[in-house]
Amino acid sequence: MTSPTARRSHDREILALAVPAFGALVAEPLFLMADSAIVGHLGTAQLAGLGTASAVLTTVIGVFVFLAYATTAAVARRIGAGDRRAAVQQGVDGIWLALLLSAGLVLLTVALAPQATALLGASPTAAPHAVTYLRISALGIPAMLVVLAATGVLRGLQDTRTPLLVAVAGFAANAVLNLGLVYGAGLGVAGSAWGTVLAQNAMAAAYLVVVVRGARREGAGLRPDAAGIRACARAGGPLLVRTLSLRAVLLIATAVAATLGDAEIAAHQITMTIWSFVAFALDAVAIAGQAIVGRYLGAGDVAGTRAATRRMVEWGIGAGLLLGLLIVLARPLYVPLFTADPAVRAELGTALLLAALTQPVGGVVFVLDGVLMGAGDGGYLAAAMLATLVVFAPAALAVPGLGGGLAALWWAMNLFMLTRAFFLVLRVRTGRWLVTGAVRA
Repeated sequence: MTSPTARRSHDREILALAVPAFGALVAEPLFLMADSAIVGHLGTAQLAGLGTASAVLTTVIGVFVFLAYATTAAVARRIGAGDRRAAVQQGVDGIWLALLLSAGLVLLTVALAPQATALLGASPTAAPHAVTYLRISALGIPAMLVVLAATGVLRGLQDTRTPLLVAVAGFAANAVLNLGLVYGAGLGVAGSAWGTVLAQNAMAAAYLVVVVRGARREGAGLRPDAAGIRACARAGGPLLVRTLSLRAVLLIATAVAATLGDAEIAAHQITMTIWSFVAFALDAVAIAGQAIVGRYLGAGDVAGTRAATRRMVEWGIGAGLLLGLLIVLARPLYVPLFTADPAVRAELGTALLLAALTQPVGGVVFVLDGVLMGAGDGGYLAAAMLATLVVFAPAALAVPGLGGGLAALWWAMNLFMLTRAFFLVLRVRTGRWLVTGAVRA
């Protein structure tokens, strides 16, 4: 049984990491919101083009979020082991991996921009704007991947405040640059893309200044190290599989909703927007879990790891209950902001209730996902997410044939969350993830 003093200590540690992490997570989608608000005044075709291009770009970058996750765990372990120099060196290797990956991504995105936007169904009027935005934005991919890796470095160093400051400054710069280039310089959609690229590069530069200073202070090397980069890639590989499986679940859900009708797909998108926003709060605790668990295991403190995990699960369940109630009780406030269509609102009623129902389960899922990432248990996370996809896909794909409608699809989404919870809880109970040391063998 954890003492009240120990619980308070864990609470302070969780809050110190999770609150700034939440702020940084919320700041990220504000980039797109600012772009949409500014470009929206240019016309419907321009806004549609921006939406299509952003969907492609978000998917491409989202696949490589393992650069943050794997780096956080590896750096935190070395911090726990008391080797700050090796921790910073691991972070530098992660940044080099990000730069190497980005080179090919830029070329592919520029070359395949027309095909990618066509695949997402861009209309003839929106397609030229989508291609323009996507090709210019591709130049910001190296900066975006560097930001992911550098954010992982700082989280591993138990610093989530710097990413918050950089994210807020980046959002402000993005908004000012977009206004100036779209309207002041008259560049239209291209101006919005250039403004975002410039803001992203400024963020990457700020991160690099922090990391380089830390490397020089600790005596870590700045040159690329092949062995270190390979180690980062090996750690990130399983997390890439996990992320791709998760993306497949979300794409299947959207594809199924699209077959149900216009009202259903509209209601599904609104529900997913709320579900995703709420996930930021739960993900903030997961980020704290990555950093805290990695540090405890690096220090060889199994008892501390278990105690911190229990406390974070309690936080996750409590936050999930609160957020679930908020989704239900705040519907009169936020639903009118999305739609006035009675048919869409009718579909939203049940979908939002079902989304709210599993928020406490989601709290457990997000926390344990972060805990196992912090432990470097990527292989299990990849296998568990693949198994979850195998359970979810038949259930979701059967919805149109069975005539279940959007409610049935969201029951399938809840099955997805319950299955994830089952696999994660099962793993944590075995204790096989509790591998101590500066490097996970």
